[in-house]
Formats: sequence, C-alpha cells, structure tokens
Amino acid sequence: MASIRDIAKMAGVSPASVSRILNNDPSFSINKNTRARVIEIANRVQYSKKNVERGPKSAGKKMTIGLILRHDVKSELSDPYFHEIHEGIEEEAAKWRLHVEVAFTMHESEKDWESLHDYGAVIMVGEMTPAAISKVKKYNENLILIDATPNDPNISYICNDFVDKTYEILNYLYSLGHRNIAYIGGRASIVDEAGRTIYKSGDARANAYHNWMKLKGLSDFDQAFITNWSTKEGLQSANNVLKLKNRPSAVVVGSDPMALGVYKSFSNHQVKIPQDISVISFDDVEMTQYLTPTLSSVYIDADEMGKLGVRLAKSMISEEIGASITVTVHSQLKIRESVAKKK
Repeated sequence: MASIRDIAKMAGVSPASVSRILNNDPSFSINKNTRARVIEIANRVQYSKKNVERGPKSAGKKMTIGLILRHDVKSELSDPYFHEIHEGIEEEAAKWRLHVEVAFTMHESEKDWESLHDYGAVIMVGEMTPAAISKVKKYNENLILIDATPNDPNISYICNDFVDKTYEILNYLYSLGHRNIAYIGGRASIVDEAGRTIYKSGDARANAYHNWMKLKGLSDFDQAFITNWSTKEGLQSANNVLKLKNRPSAVVVGSDPMALGVYKSFSNHQVKIPQDISVISFDDVEMTQYLTPTLSSVYIDADEMGKLGVRLAKSMISEEIGASITVTVHSQLKIRESVAKKK
C-alpha cells in the first residue's frame, strides 16, 4: 500500500503534515485546499494505517504506473529515441516515489489486458490502433500516450514537433540555394490488439517533405526513399539516391541511425559531405557528433517526454486533473559541418 511519504511527495507537503491531516489533529492549522488534496490522494491510492506494511515501504498497485512499450528490452537498445523516453519515465517515477512496471509490450500476442485495471495510471510509449487504445481505456481511464497523435480528443498524449522541424530544415536548405532535395526515412506504423504491425506509406516527416516540395513548386525534385528505420536501409537508400540521373544537392534523413548508413554510402562512392551533398538528420544522438564532418541533426528531448508522461500520470492518480491534455515537446535544429551552400 502507499505510505505517508508517498502521499506527501505527490501532495507536495511534508510527511509530518500528511500524518497530522490523516489523523485529524485538531491543533494542526493548514490551508483547507491542501487538507482536501491530501485526503483525496490518500483515498485515491487506498491508504490505510492497518494495511501499511512494516519495514520497507511498498507503493502498491495504485502508486504504480503500468507501461505498454513499443519495444522489448533487446530491440529498445537499438532505438535511442524510445530508449531515452523509457529512461525518463523510470527516473521521474523514482523522484515521485512511484513504481513503474511493464504491463506488456505491444507485439505480444497474448496480453493481460485486465491487469491494467490495477494500476494508478497507464503510459503507452508509441501508438496502437484506435480499437486497442479503446480497450486500454476500458480497463484504465488514466491513460497517457507518448510519441503518438491519436485522433481522439478524450486521450492525453505527448508528441514531438517533427512536422514543423521538417519545414524548418527544408526552409533552411532553401535559403542556402538548395532546390533538388531528397528525403530518406522509414515507415510509420501502429500495432493492433493482436500485436500485428500495421505500416503506413511514410511518416509525418515524409508527408511534410512532400507537402513542402509541392508548395515550393519543386515537385519535379520530389524524391523520397521510404524503407525500414535501420542503418543498413539508410545505406541502401543513399546508394539509390546516387543512382538518380539528377543527383540532389541535399538529403534530409529521418533518423541518425539511417544517417550513419548515408554517410557510409557516400564515403564508399567518394561523395563529399557537404561539398557534394548536404545532409541533415533527426535524433541528434551523441555519437553522430563525432562523425566527419559532424552531422547536423534535430535534437528532441526524449528523456523529458518520458518525464512529462509521469507527471501527467501523477496528476491523474491524485485527481489533480480530469480533462485530457496534449503536450508538444519542441525540438531544436542543430546545424553543424554537414550542411553548406549549394555550389
């Protein structure tokens, strides 16, 4: 069960204050709203003096956030973006004395949906089909999605601003004289209730690229290479870019792991970055800053996305908020040596 310290952390007061409020100390003077908040949180997490465990404190299910993850432990390590979101969740939960437990991963064919009912809140990292999301909501109303944009005003979610940043990248390249700009990226996908992956034709960045090229009257130069999100596919896509009769002067890449493949392809073909082709990517993974030339990339604070998810979950558990909330985490375009003016 939740302890007095757990309740104090969530209410933003001292454990001593919580103790005196819950024991209805008549000599203790405190703001009535604070008193009401402490009692509300205690009721919400089912605090009971009789049931508090002796010795080390245990948060209990109502003080636990259930996670629905896109990746398992192994595959998450190869995706720094999702890995950092997960790390942010764990770090922020520890700060608020909340426990975190993986309920299941999206791709599991057999899922314990009913277990979601026991958690104080559920965080889904990635996106499932509307039917699957509705099923989660059936068992737990306190649902937060991270890295998702569900078409449902009743769901709280945290998303990035990659569409806006794609426009910013393309406008920057345009200002440097680039017109023939290619795009290399992966396919967006969602997962259904049975754990099957449903792929889309591209993703938000690719769609933004197509729209921008059309708006600028550059449809003749519209060349998008959409594959899987891997270094190997990045290399193969870059090879295909170099086969184009009218070779682009700049390439936008959907992720840093793919950009590593692009760098390797260009090196294999003696194509110089940025003298021959400029390159800008997304993720801003630390290791890519040590490439030669250093890679220009979009930095997104994925760790903070995870932390925000926990703060929303905490507020839902303590009933501080009742309405659905949308949070956009803004990213930063970092220009380095991989971009130059068009010759």
